[in-house]
Amino acid sequence: MDALVLDLDGTLLNSDKKVSGRNLRALKEVIKRDIPMIIATARPPRSVKQMLPEEIRSSAFMVYYNGALIDGKSLNIHYHFSIDSKISTDIIKYLIETEPQHCLSIEAEDHWYSYQDLDFTKTMQITSNPEKITLKALKKINPTKILVSHLDSPLSLGNKLASQVTIITTDSNQLTQIMKHNISKEFAVSLLSEKLGLSLDQVVVFGDDFNDLGLFKCCGYPVAMKNAVPELKQLAAEVTDSNDQDGVAKTLEHLLG
Repeated sequence: MDALVLDLDGTLLNSDKKVSGRNLRALKEVIKRDIPMIIATARPPRSVKQMLPEEIRSSAFMVYYNGALIDGKSLNIHYHFSIDSKISTDIIKYLIETEPQHCLSIEAEDHWYSYQDLDFTKTMQITSNPEKITLKALKKINPTKILVSHLDSPLSLGNKLASQVTIITTDSNQLTQIMKHNISKEFAVSLLSEKLGLSLDQVVVFGDDFNDLGLFKCCGYPVAMKNAVPELKQLAAEVTDSNDQDGVAKTLEHLLG
């Protein structure tokens, strides 16, 4: 194992959105052995800060927003890949015209905005909601990521925009995540691996949802959680226990010896 890549929700984090003691001990052993660790998540920095212990964040390379924001302090790396405001304006216009029930919010480098009154505090296990701004102001932003839910036809949106942006549907098909074209977790991990001089063939990756599919295809040893979507399990070299059963730690303990 030349490097370790970890998803958060449904993988490293348990259902209480915490890192268990056993998982934390396993990650400390990875750090002790100087094995590069990459956290690759759909979440923004502020959210990860609440859930991931500082000792892990300070040691790992951080990939946020499914690859649209990359931080690697040890190599002085910072990349931000945003969607052009002209494209996001077209997306907003399309949703208003064809998906009247939609809920839309925009992330822009760790700031969260919407033109709607949205309350995600119960459904997303978070403590704050997007800042409400005018539709006119929203259209001027170059988003890091666009989040859309309550769509009647996510497939239609995907078909319309496939050539302009990267679209992933997660959370039991309830959430559509939109990033800059060709931006993904695997893009970010490939970029970091190149900077570190590592071969992806020797990279171990853990994941559970559709936004991990690309990583499972490019990394040498993909490990699916027991709770992972079937499509990931089909690509996995190993299926470990669930995120509530310390699946990450159990496999790492075996790999580390």
